Amino acid sequence: MDENRHHRLRARTLKGLQLFALFIAMCFICIPGLWVVLNSFRPTVEIMAKPPVWIPQDLNLDHYRAMFGGVGEGGVPVLRYFTNSLIISVTSTVIAILVGMAGGYAFARYQFKGKAAIFIGLMLTRAVPGVALSLPLFIVMARTGLIDTHIGLILVYVSLNVPFTIWLIDGFFRQVPVELAEAAEIDGCTRWQAFWKVEFPVARAGVASAGIFAFLTSWNEYALASQLTRSTFSKTMPVGLRDFTSEFTINWGGMCALAVLMIIPALILTFLVQKHLIAGLTFGGVKG
Repeated sequence: MDENRHHRLRARTLKGLQLFALFIAMCFICIPGLWVVLNSFRPTVEIMAKPPVWIPQDLNLDHYRAMFGGVGEGGVPVLRYFTNSLIISVTSTVIAILVGMAGGYAFARYQFKGKAAIFIGLMLTRAVPGVALSLPLFIVMARTGLIDTHIGLILVYVSLNVPFTIWLIDGFFRQVPVELAEAAEIDGCTRWQAFWKVEFPVARAGVASAGIFAFLTSWNEYALASQLTRSTFSKTMPVGLRDFTSEFTINWGGMCALAVLMIIPALILTFLVQKHLIAGLTFGGVKG
């Protein structure tokens, strides 16, 4: 009896330590984001105070009013930047998912010459840092007249996201038994109907996960966008953050306000597809 009680006490102690360690880790992760949100509502004097003012004394919407053209620092074309980011991110994500589904399904279901070499080649392209591609991409886009255009940035993001989406979707379709499609074809379905009505619904959570990662990559990307955009016509929100910097000063409050606006769509999208995202990340982890 004493041994069982000691075992339960030890298990509870370990669980308590794990929860405490998780709480500390979450604090380190969340505090910077919380600090950005607070700074978007604080006056510049309080943001720049030394020593730092940890507890806000005066919260207001001045930075948001100024950012949208109110009195103060002058308006930054936030709505234009938001529209650019939305068009570029959504379009590149849709194209990357369509190509990724076709490629991932082909790698998962079919055998063809050079399959392994092509797959490894795609993965190697994803291993190259985006910054290393900035100069060759700039030269190519300049010669084709795609600098400072939506189409140019969409093509770049599609090329960056396709290898990852193919790899991720390939893994999910490998978890779908091929016998499901074969049974559907025996029952009279065409190959396309078997895919769309039988295989795709099973792997839909994985496709949603790939879409989320592709969207966030395009939405938050800065290095390539800063090189390939020039005017407000094509600048995205991460690049628009530079509008709050000048030769001698940085408008930290305005930058934090724009950062908060950047976070909101990503949070909304994540919450909307949270069920599919969790299911996709755990797909194939538990077998019935």
